[in-house]
Amino acid sequence: MTGIVPVIPPHVFQEAVRGFWDTRIAQAQAQTLAGKVDQGNRSAVTGGKQMDGFILTLTDFLLAAGVPQDHIHVKKSLTVIPGFFRPTKMYDFLVVDPAKRQLKVVIELKSQVGSFGNNFNNRTEEAMGAALDIWTAYREGVFGEAPPPPWLGYLFVLDDCPASRTPVIVAEPHFAVLPEFQGASYAKRYELFCQKMIRERHFTAACFLLTDREQAAETPNYMEPRPDLSAANFLQQLIQHAL
Repeated sequence: MTGIVPVIPPHVFQEAVRGFWDTRIAQAQAQTLAGKVDQGNRSAVTGGKQMDGFILTLTDFLLAAGVPQDHIHVKKSLTVIPGFFRPTKMYDFLVVDPAKRQLKVVIELKSQVGSFGNNFNNRTEEAMGAALDIWTAYREGVFGEAPPPPWLGYLFVLDDCPASRTPVIVAEPHFAVLPEFQGASYAKRYELFCQKMIRERHFTAACFLLTDREQAAETPNYMEPRPDLSAANFLQQLIQHAL
């Protein structure tokens, strides 16, 4: 194990974002040709491969830093860990030290394109539930006797479009929402969510990217609203913990 944190280049997720859009388009076209047209954007989501470029980038950087390949798990059959509120859950990316039987890293990678009003609460509730389950299981000794705490990461890719950027009116029939949510767009809501999940120590780090389909072939093809939610910050923290 080299123990060296590689230099994180600018636009490190450039190819991953291009692959994200290419895969979504290819999946939607394939299902349409096969006569399996799903409702709304579902045809571009049910294939489940659009985040593979991000998983490959994470893997490449960990390997370059010296993390053994047999510690990194991305196959679905090997990304299952026990929980506290449920028997098990399949995550997107794990790093496990087999010799020490130590859970070192858990990462969830999610995205949203369209249907913002329908899916925002689902995405955030899913993330909060996963974090609660992992930390409670850790507290209860599910991952061993007094192990070092795992590193929990959340990587989220959001469609950068007028619908995600437009201020959203909130319902307040009984109590006022927090000031930061007043007139906040869905993009701003996701940014706040990532910040608060870190601040409250539910996730160790988060990466929040905005990308426009029409700019997929450009460089850069995504933007990072905040330095603390940037790809470089996320990768540096991940590598340091995984070593």
